[in-house]
Amino acid sequence: MTATPFHFELLATDGNSRAGIFHTPHGPIPTPVFAPVGTQATVKSITPAQLEEIGASLVLSNTYHLYLRPGDELVAEMGGLHRFMNWPHPILTDSGGFQVFSLNEMRKVDEEGVTFKSHIDGSMHRFTPEKSIAIQENLGADIIMAFDECADPNNREYIIAAMERTHRWLERCIAAKKRSEQALFGIVQGGIDPILRAQSAEFVSNMDLPGVAIGGLSVGETKEEMYQILDVLHPILPKDKPRYLMGVGAPEDLINGILRGVDIFDCVLPTRLARHSAALTFEGQINILNKIHARDPKPISENCGCYTCQNFSRAYIRHLMMAKEMLGGTLLSIHNIYTLEEIARQSRAAILEGRFSSYAASFLANYKTR
Repeated sequence: MTATPFHFELLATDGNSRAGIFHTPHGPIPTPVFAPVGTQATVKSITPAQLEEIGASLVLSNTYHLYLRPGDELVAEMGGLHRFMNWPHPILTDSGGFQVFSLNEMRKVDEEGVTFKSHIDGSMHRFTPEKSIAIQENLGADIIMAFDECADPNNREYIIAAMERTHRWLERCIAAKKRSEQALFGIVQGGIDPILRAQSAEFVSNMDLPGVAIGGLSVGETKEEMYQILDVLHPILPKDKPRYLMGVGAPEDLINGILRGVDIFDCVLPTRLARHSAALTFEGQINILNKIHARDPKPISENCGCYTCQNFSRAYIRHLMMAKEMLGGTLLSIHNIYTLEEIARQSRAAILEGRFSSYAASFLANYKTR
């Protein structure tokens, strides 16, 4: 393959856990890493300066949404996503596949691609592997995804057809890609069938791309089923390439994913929870609207280094949320993203020091899931 400006440097392993650096044209990404989601070229309620202060090194944006509004050609005209959203660090875009396939009755799949109806105005559109790559090249992200088909995990016959089509579409994405300064990741599919997942992992790995994404998880299966699939994939995926688990970012999933060799995570969870008055901590979620917090002078987390916890009380944040003040959602979003970034940072340090197994065991023992 043609030389690219991407290189994954594996610095240490601890069991199946990995610590490394993925070098990109817009800077290094220390792994494990959590990427906040900026669907519309913005992480909801957070400025780029705040993301930098939090310590985010990678942000995800969405091909489907930006294609529909404001349009990928407009983004290209404005200098690409980095300039458009004033984020000078690495950006990842998904292929639009998951959003298209979430439309259910509003889309039709064939061998060439997908015809779908816009959720905004009902207009009809067509995505093919070639179109997805062209859109992502206009957007200009550092890491781009192959167009894939995410199938219902309970329909094995359809899972097989979708996986095989995903493989054929990957070959077309590789052929369509023109920009060497973008890293194309292939996506492993196969539902929760270990045999299919192994087949898909082998196919994608043999394409020798800069990285591998794991799709089709956290879509209705149990957490244990997700972890079992990650166990299957670990020995098959190339050791010298970053592994990206798509759309997964709950605290316990970060720890369990890192235990199973995952390097990159993303999820809308931290900002979505913030909009619903929930705060993430190392011990579990807190509903800031609970009356117990009305006169609580403590920060959300007493050992947290985020701007929110260094400056504001639970009582104040609860007041903001009760009053429906925008600042409340911003402060909770800052805290929630910081918490996930801190979990990734502490995990990385533990791997480099050869103590991640004990760190993970302690974290999971203290963390209370909902």
